Amino acid sequence: MFLSRFSKTKTFIPLKTILYRPQLKLFMSTEMKKALQDAIGSAPVVLFMKGTPEFPKCGFSKATIQLLGQQGVDPAKFAAYNVLEDPELRDAIKEFTEWPTIPQLFVNKEFVGGCDVITSMSRSGELAEVLEEADALVPEEEEESTHDNKKESQE
Repeated sequence: MFLSRFSKTKTFIPLKTILYRPQLKLFMSTEMKKALQDAIGSAPVVLFMKGTPEFPKCGFSKATIQLLGQQGVDPAKFAAYNVLEDPELRDAIKEFTEWPTIPQLFVNKEFVGGCDVITSMSRSGELAEVLEEADALVPEEEEESTHDNKKESQE
């Protein structure tokens, strides 16, 4: 009898509640926040990813590394952090940016986005502009002089 009373009533759950579920805020420590800020400031281009640039551990991280390589990011101006090595780092970077996925790209200490955003920016040409403004690309003089040296050595 008790159950029959409740089985007839239908509860209405707003669609917004089903589609949007905010992440639990963990409130990272001040030490972790400082460590993240230091990491983000360690190079003009900083990527928090799964794995390393040489051995990415997920397709999105691999795609992001490939896009940065295609853009011509200078390795001397690039730093990558493997979030799989430290679960606290993985949770903290998501909280810090309020972005739920990895990888996460920063250019000149500003959060740019994840793989989907980077891919879209690359297609539109916006990523090249951002990286050029940040002076994060391999200088053209180096590319030309390397090309000229190859020609001279072949002759």
